[in-house]
Parts: sequence; C-alpha cells; structure tokens
Amino acid sequence: MRSWNFWFNNLIFASQHNPPRVVELIMLVLAIAMLVLSSLIPERLAYIVLGLSFVVGASISILIREQLAPSHQKIITQLTALLLLMVGIYGFADLITTL
Repeated sequence: MRSWNFWFNNLIFASQHNPPRVVELIMLVLAIAMLVLSSLIPERLAYIVLGLSFVVGASISILIREQLAPSHQKIITQLTALLLLMVGIYGFADLITTL
C-alpha cells in the first residue's frame, strides 16, 4: 500500500507542476494499452483506431508544447514525437487500405 501511495503522490506532484506532460503520458499509456488489446483481439478494430488516435494526439501535443516552451532535450523530444506521428499516420493509412 505504501508503494501505491508513493506513486499516487508523485502523479499528483507532476500534474501540479507540468499538466500537459502528464496528459501526454496518460494518452501514451492508454495508447499502449489499446494497441496491446488490439493485438490480442484482432477482430475488434475499435481498439486499434483508439490507440492510433491517442498516439497521433499525444505526438501533436508534444510537438506543440516543445515549440511553445522548449525543454533541455528539445531535439530528442521532437524527433521522438515525429516518429510517433509517422507511426500513427502509417497505422491509419494501413488500416484504411486493409478495410
């Protein structure tokens, strides 16, 4: 129980000091969960669409945040966000062509 309290307090602290980053983290964690579910249940396309939507939304949010308030790792963060955006768009394109 003590470790849950530690993680919960850290989440509260992070959300108070950098809310956009916490929202992006939650979106990416949900994207991972949805994409794992879509690989376990391949006939349900809703999971993959929702996961790819989270990936695209989080990557665009990261790119906009880095343009407005650059961090000390600006280039690495932007490259990672661009890679996520390309993977998300490619996933949508692949999904459209397979339907």
